[in-house]
Amino acid sequence: MPPASRSAALAAALVLIGTATGCSLLAAPDARTPGNPAPVPPKQVVLKAAQALDDAGGARIEVVQEGPAGRRTASGTLVWGPSDGAALTVADEAGPANLAMKDGAIDLTYQDGAVKHADRATAESIDPAAAPAPDGYAGGWMTALVTDPGSRAYAIAQTVKLGSLGGEQLAGMTVAHYQGFATADEFFGSDQELTPQRRSATVEWYRQRGVTAIGFDVWVGPGERLLRLRETARGTAGTTVTTTDVPSSGTDDATPAAGG
Repeated sequence: MPPASRSAALAAALVLIGTATGCSLLAAPDARTPGNPAPVPPKQVVLKAAQALDDAGGARIEVVQEGPAGRRTASGTLVWGPSDGAALTVADEAGPANLAMKDGAIDLTYQDGAVKHADRATAESIDPAAAPAPDGYAGGWMTALVTDPGSRAYAIAQTVKLGSLGGEQLAGMTVAHYQGFATADEFFGSDQELTPQRRSATVEWYRQRGVTAIGFDVWVGPGERLLRLRETARGTAGTTVTTTDVPSSGTDDATPAAGG
């Protein structure tokens, strides 16, 4: 969804939910006392956090994926809005690399000199495990590196029935932890950013690996701050867990360096 349309959709969803509830936002939904307002439903909390991050226009991100292929890491800055950009340090099974994105064009440069090119729509094609077809899907690693986490949180809130796991400690504060599950068809079927071919390839990727449902976890801190997203895919080929942390948000901290 384009940034302007996504923001409008987020705002509309929040208005609809807000008028239907008389709730107050608590960082730890289960830590309430008698007489206090009921906690806000998980969907509303995550939508508000997604909106806040989307409005920030950028963030520092740290992404870790662990699965049958091993451990992958990435960290750096990501910006979105009128001009998409990124500057990330990446390590995967092909070796250490730098990922640079400018206006949606992606360059993944490995330490040995190998360079891969893509855009946001074909980012999965430069995953080390990707099939040759540009419309293929390779598990979502590259997508996570070039996508606003607020956009992903919005999709989770809109398509996954989230439940509260209560409050826990993260980044030195008490935060709310939400969790839910959805099939690949349920989650990706309504994604209007995907072409029919990409949507079909994505759902098929999970089916071939025996993933019957994807687990989604979201952590939200005080001030409606989105702190962490996690996606867990368990199947016949093993379990792949992708965690995205958002240490800080805003374009001051997240603007990629010139040339990135």
